[in-house]
Amino acid sequence: MADTALTAPLRSPLSHVADRLATATHASGGAIRLAELPFLAQLNVRLDVKGAAAEAVGLALDLQLPLQPNSVVRAGELTVLWLGPDEWLLVGPQGSERDLESRIREAAGDEHVSVTDVSAQRTTLLVTGPRAQDLLAHGCPLDLHPRAFGSGRCAQTTLGRTQVVLVARDEPRAGFWVLVRSTFAGYLADWLLDAATEYL
Repeated sequence: MADTALTAPLRSPLSHVADRLATATHASGGAIRLAELPFLAQLNVRLDVKGAAAEAVGLALDLQLPLQPNSVVRAGELTVLWLGPDEWLLVGPQGSERDLESRIREAAGDEHVSVTDVSAQRTTLLVTGPRAQDLLAHGCPLDLHPRAFGSGRCAQTTLGRTQVVLVARDEPRAGFWVLVRSTFAGYLADWLLDAATEYL
């Protein structure tokens, strides 16, 4: 008997609202763009920043792990978010989870390191456009002004009473990533669509 779990196509947590997100984006005339970035690889990494593993892992990933609170480092298609003094979230392209985990474990050698694949735990919403900051400010307690939360910043916070990881993107007009647990993604998408009605 075939294992259908191995052959079934992937279905994103927000596939059922993709049309509504696209419609809102079109209706806003470019003021707001909402889209899901499904299936990004996400690895939670914990290690001692003062140990040899930190530098070795950075070399293996071709970047330096961010050490400043709530900061982001990018190299190619890999983004690393500072979550705590000894904790990071690596975000990469779909399907790169195993390769990234192998590189980290090999680089760490005998040093203690924790690597957990959390890719299925969250999905990512992309919120861009000239009114993106205003939209998020409706339900986020952070000061999202670029002086306080500019490009290259991230934070674990709430948005519409939902726990999220919020990332201010570096690229020009790239807006924000909102990483949300898959089980809350539908609720948050509905919240964003409702909050966006004043821009439509």
